[in-house]
Amino acid sequence: MQPLIDGLIFIVDDDASVREALAWLLRSRRLESEHFASAEAFEQRLAEGPLPLQPLCLLLDVRMPGTSGLVLFDRLAERGLLEAMPVIFLTGHADVPTAVDAVKRGAFDFCEKPFSDNALVDRIEQALGASLRALEVQRVRRGLAERIAELTERERDVMRLVVEGLPNKLIADQLAISVRTVEVHRARVFDKMEVKSAVELANRLRDLQ
Repeated sequence: MQPLIDGLIFIVDDDASVREALAWLLRSRRLESEHFASAEAFEQRLAEGPLPLQPLCLLLDVRMPGTSGLVLFDRLAERGLLEAMPVIFLTGHADVPTAVDAVKRGAFDFCEKPFSDNALVDRIEQALGASLRALEVQRVRRGLAERIAELTERERDVMRLVVEGLPNKLIADQLAISVRTVEVHRARVFDKMEVKSAVELANRLRDLQ
């Protein structure tokens, strides 16, 4: 069965049998995975370089020797990695309230052991879809930031006032330049930001925020 979205699933669980079972399940659905026996091993993987620019999902055990899954989750949240790498907790019955609380704090979901293969894969594919959407938002934001960086200081001044809704005459008065100069800068801003109106420009900047 071809997956709905190609992506990479990280498995972090101290139980080798669980890691092997999950890896086999994912292979059977043509999903790629990497597995780690501890939170420390996964953090070492993160330290080796940036995450790949592809949809990601992290299957994370709640209780592990050393750094727990919850502590690792909090560290990932602090680094702003949860949108691009949604976390699905793997939990025993006793840990369900803890996992529910983690979902409220940004985890994608939790799956109680023993889990249903089909249900887990469905949630993984949904998490990969969320990751894909987050990556697209990040790509758009990077593009906007790059375009803004290409603006001159005066063009940024004009852009700020255009977005505030000021007409060219008032912009010229505030910046102590001619209306014609405002028109030239305004046209350059629209061209560099790839927009056709002040409303579209304001929406683009709102996307960046």
